[in-house]
Amino acid sequence: MSAVPKPADNRRVPIRVEDRPPWLKARFHATPELDAMKRLVAEQQLHTVCFSAACPNLGECWSRGTATFMIGGNLCTRRCGFCDVQTARPAALDPGEPARVAEAVARLGLRFAVVTCVARDDLADGGAGQMAATVRAIRERCPGTGVEVLVSDYAGDEAALRKVLDAEPDVLNHNLETVERLQRRVRPAASYARSLALLRRAGELRPAIPRKSGLMLGLGEGEGELRDALRDLRAAGVALLTLGQYLRPSPDHLPMERWVPPEEFEAWAAEARALGFEEVAAGPLVRSSYRAEQLAGRP
Repeated sequence: MSAVPKPADNRRVPIRVEDRPPWLKARFHATPELDAMKRLVAEQQLHTVCFSAACPNLGECWSRGTATFMIGGNLCTRRCGFCDVQTARPAALDPGEPARVAEAVARLGLRFAVVTCVARDDLADGGAGQMAATVRAIRERCPGTGVEVLVSDYAGDEAALRKVLDAEPDVLNHNLETVERLQRRVRPAASYARSLALLRRAGELRPAIPRKSGLMLGLGEGEGELRDALRDLRAAGVALLTLGQYLRPSPDHLPMERWVPPEEFEAWAAEARALGFEEVAAGPLVRSSYRAEQLAGRP
């Protein structure tokens, strides 16, 4: 098992986004594919995590013709300390949204689509029905396209989880986000135990659907705590893993404790594979949907 490099002692220095190290400076290049994607998303009145969550990989992913669609609107009922999606009471669900997502997937010629959602605690099923309808719409419109869903914890409602699994996505993703000690500070409306229970139960209900999860580094987690989280995810049956650097969206969000260098991500990836994770994407700019098709075995 690879030794994880000791973190640099920069916790006492104020961390500012503008001071980010060279390995965190993503290059953005305007391309015809990016322009076409922007026009189509606007035309279909859709939302993407790329813009709503200020993803640093927007240029790379969109130029490759991939994107993560965010359904249920762009207002979230939860206020997580790391997320740039606005918190407010959402509007009613749009019944035409699943078909429009499927149309966008078809027109973009995507071989693999990721669908995520804002938390909809205002709805009885947490938005699970809309997620299932979107998966089915993509299946009907684009039979050969793989689909990954990135779901909320549905407040522990197994019936909601069943709705999504019954639509038979190719991958079910639910992010643990951080270590157990930091959960209340990072995502106060969620629960470490509830997230692990959802991932475990998904495997019991649909063992053929791979489960995926992700963690952010740089929030103040300890090496032992992170190792425990990896072991907990493996014990819950998670096979696919993403590890990325937490980047503070604004001064109103949780502060960063440190920059995590690429070699440390490489060491954690090696350790995760040694623990039994089948596929791991780890790096400073990795996000939960980054190159999702490759982790799902669709290069």
